[in-house]
Amino acid sequence: MRFLTSLLFAYVLLVSQPLWAEAVDIGYMEPTADIIDIVDAPPPPSASLSPDGRYLLSLERPALPSLLDLAEPEYRLAGIRFNPSNQAPSQPRYLSGLQLIELDSQQPKAIRGLPKNLRVLSVSWSPDSNYLAFLQLEADHTALWRVDINRGRAERWSNVRANAIRGGEMQWSADSQAVYLLAVDAKRGAEPAAPAVPAGPVVTEVRGRTAPARTYQDLLQNSHDEALFNYYMASQLVRVGLNKRIQMITGAKPYLGFSLSPDNQHLLTTRFTEPYSYAVPWFRFARTSEVLNQRGELLYTVEQQPLADNLPIAFDAVVDSRRSIQWRTDQPATLVWAQAQDGGDPRQQADARDRLYQLAAPFSGDVEALLDLSYRFASLLTADDGTSLVWERWWQDRQEKLWLLTDHEPRLLWERSSEDRYNDPGTPLTRTDANGNRVLRMDNGSVLLTGAGASDEGDRPFIDRLQLASGDTERLWRSEAPYYEYPITLRADGRLLTQRESIDTPPDFYLRDLQSGDLAAVTETPHPMPQTKGISREMIHYQREDGVPMSASLLLPAGYDAERDGPLPTIIWAYPREFRSNDAAGQVTGSPYRFNRISYWNPQFLATQGYAVLDSATMPIVGEGDKEPNDTFIEQLVMNSKAAIEAGVSRGVTDPDRVALGGHSYGAFMTANVLAHSDLFRAGIARSGAYNRSLTPFGFQREQRTLWDDTDLYIRMSPFFHAEKIKTPLLLIHGAEDNNSGTFPMQSERLYQAIKGNGGTTRLVMLPLESHGYRARESVLHMLWETVNWLDEFVKNAEPRSDD
Repeated sequence: MRFLTSLLFAYVLLVSQPLWAEAVDIGYMEPTADIIDIVDAPPPPSASLSPDGRYLLSLERPALPSLLDLAEPEYRLAGIRFNPSNQAPSQPRYLSGLQLIELDSQQPKAIRGLPKNLRVLSVSWSPDSNYLAFLQLEADHTALWRVDINRGRAERWSNVRANAIRGGEMQWSADSQAVYLLAVDAKRGAEPAAPAVPAGPVVTEVRGRTAPARTYQDLLQNSHDEALFNYYMASQLVRVGLNKRIQMITGAKPYLGFSLSPDNQHLLTTRFTEPYSYAVPWFRFARTSEVLNQRGELLYTVEQQPLADNLPIAFDAVVDSRRSIQWRTDQPATLVWAQAQDGGDPRQQADARDRLYQLAAPFSGDVEALLDLSYRFASLLTADDGTSLVWERWWQDRQEKLWLLTDHEPRLLWERSSEDRYNDPGTPLTRTDANGNRVLRMDNGSVLLTGAGASDEGDRPFIDRLQLASGDTERLWRSEAPYYEYPITLRADGRLLTQRESIDTPPDFYLRDLQSGDLAAVTETPHPMPQTKGISREMIHYQREDGVPMSASLLLPAGYDAERDGPLPTIIWAYPREFRSNDAAGQVTGSPYRFNRISYWNPQFLATQGYAVLDSATMPIVGEGDKEPNDTFIEQLVMNSKAAIEAGVSRGVTDPDRVALGGHSYGAFMTANVLAHSDLFRAGIARSGAYNRSLTPFGFQREQRTLWDDTDLYIRMSPFFHAEKIKTPLLLIHGAEDNNSGTFPMQSERLYQAIKGNGGTTRLVMLPLESHGYRARESVLHMLWETVNWLDEFVKNAEPRSDD
């Protein structure tokens, strides 16, 4: 696309203005063609295996949407953004391609009759693997479709219009003869009209009741918002048979979700109940969980949870009622749930924090206590034989326990630090049983564990066999250099479906025989961006001055030779992460054998413009013992930055006088802070950050203290309060419709005004229609154009620093 003459003229006016001048509207700009090609490269597909292991469903996603897509109608209610026209999420990340591959023959199977403009929100296999159900996004509704696998034929299943605001939940019946979903009431009237004049002021009041809340966006504002929320959340639970017969199970109610019991005779439903709140989002609203029969008749009220607007802000705080309510998949109709034994408040002392309970149909007997937990209940997995695994975690200390439940006494399988990636034993593989339930995959009294396999040499995914009786572990397979290969699932014939890649080979799906080691390719994907093949990528390791190990991905331009070409202008891109120990902070993340797909979201694309790039540079913030990580946040940021710069300099690839720092979200917060408290960099790029922590007074990121607990901490960590020291040129970019907690667009606007008012050099770019992450192709290309121009001016072509 070529720019209009008027836009070019506006650009000339802009760049000819002095640095202190206000910007003008320049329209959407584009970077050079080599960067555009990176943006337009097709994203890699994902995969779904049929329950019988016969077919691989390759799931393809489109390239970036246009601004027209982002401009579709959008309502923002109770922390949910959705399109009222089709009652689906706004700006959905939909699938644009479905491809079936018969695994034994590695041959594709055509699907005829798919919608011409395929926009699949969600897809689900039937338990017998003969059908696929999917939700197709249309302009004015979300439609239910199905694919007959044997016939290779797709068709619209019924006239039911799905209510997919929360993602489009579907569940197949055990006999594969029907699917259950939440549908829009076909007989509802028009949406509630906004009053011509307000009925009165909006009044909220509290009297001595502690009700802290983090900083949320898109909350309900008035009674009209409440009416709209009820109108659009109202759904009927319906059953659609293969014969296209529709059974309305319930009337229209504001359902949050549902699940079918393993015996298919009961339905666990959860719905919102009033009063709603103007202070917290939907996930804190009051709710009622009930068990219904197939006629929609109430059998049992599991819980009536009140409005949770007064929880402590600590991450281990939970509601003081039944929660995590679910069916046991190994029994016909048995509910299981957790309930806090400390009032849900982690500040209270208690031997047992949570207790796990169960209750079987007909739900009239005594509730049975299953297990007392010293941490918070995290998850439950069961197998056909009654074996159960229960995870519990405590965020404050990063601790995790795994329990084995059988007919005997509960037995602890492991207790470990959840942030210790090197010693992570992995996650059990599951399978889909005959009724369509996700259950533990058992192997002669053992479970199979898969994990990232983090190590000093990078991630090496693995498969282990854990003998539950003895606790002994046997390694069955591990990814080997020079490939990065990770397991997706295990077929019934013992062959492992994996996705495998190397530095120069994009990810493809393979079948691996664990016994013989034989490997068969299922797909063959061409290189999506061959023009970038010469760009090198290396995982480098270094230490900061206190000895904490650090790492980064170093990318260098094609054909670059350090001895011949000398040190380069460099960009360091990072995101701070908190740790409770130096050992955990120093562990390596990522793999040196991942496909070298050049990212446009992180600054890898700048390797095409003559920059050295230290991408995903670790930025650990450590607090050991009684110390909290943020107690020395600024000092550790500066120490991390020095170490990253020196890592590039020591390799001869980085010119220490021409280095920039950048990051997104908390990485933007990091960038502004480092620029305020050091002169290490020549420029900074901060995207969608928060800079004034007094605007997030009840905690932020992983900080659990409030502004009133430690006012000095909030001020010290807020670059807004140190804006007079930000003299390094800073490019601020922000989505004008940011919905992320705490990162209001106002955060960038106020920092811009503060730097400007104190004589600094800064530029503010507000991207229309964009949220916390930028999605429209026009927005992304403009972001890249801004980035290149800023860095070229202030880093690549920077004058040497004066000695003053």
